[in-house]
Amino acid sequence: MKRASLVAALMLLALWCSTAAARAEQGYIVAGKDEFSIGSGEIKSAVAYAGKQVLTVTRRGTVTRMRARVTYTRSDGVASTGATGEYVADLSASGELVDSADHDPDYLTVLNQPFAAQLDAATLGDLKHLHGAVPFDFPSPFTGSSLHGYLKHIGSGGFGPRHVVGVSFEAQGPMKGALPDRPGLTLAGKIAMRGTAYYDTDSSLLLILDTTVTITGSVSNRSSNDTVTIVYQRKISAIEPRCTATAATP
Repeated sequence: MKRASLVAALMLLALWCSTAAARAEQGYIVAGKDEFSIGSGEIKSAVAYAGKQVLTVTRRGTVTRMRARVTYTRSDGVASTGATGEYVADLSASGELVDSADHDPDYLTVLNQPFAAQLDAATLGDLKHLHGAVPFDFPSPFTGSSLHGYLKHIGSGGFGPRHVVGVSFEAQGPMKGALPDRPGLTLAGKIAMRGTAYYDTDSSLLLILDTTVTITGSVSNRSSNDTVTIVYQRKISAIEPRCTATAATP
């Protein structure tokens, strides 16, 4: 699932601790599953993922660098192999977010998801007081076309010793273009996204994430009666976070 902001505000990240010279580090457990099927299931495949990752955030001058590294096992039902991934994003003082490195082909890092890894204080405050469903347009993670859906507050609660606030979203729209991970095939159909996320009310850090992307349609090398269904599922859950003050990197 290619990362994209739910609304513009969700791209405003504030990923350092209490001071400008702080270094934040957060560990996560990650799991996922990709399923691909054609027609009634005569052709079907699935790949499962399980591992851990660490999100490290440092401030370098006026730029905040977010780096997520993941180590995981990739299993296709026949064999399991070890793999690693990394995603790096930089946030400028003006709020511009630039993806500096994307070496996360299986979309497992916390920076490569539909929800931001951390919200700014103002956005978190707005989320706490959100009532009802708020409609929004959302760029497709694969084709860039517009998806339409809604965002809503789903309550507050506890995650270990932390207090969290939750948000959910659903969006859908047309899908036309190369199949993810299968660039030689073209798909015409629709894409639907849904998910939930829970943020720490003190640090605004993402602690729990559960997202699903479903793509259905027909592909260029098969009959239009052979419906293709692709499902991507990702679950990320925080391990006890750490935050230590260090010297800022020049």
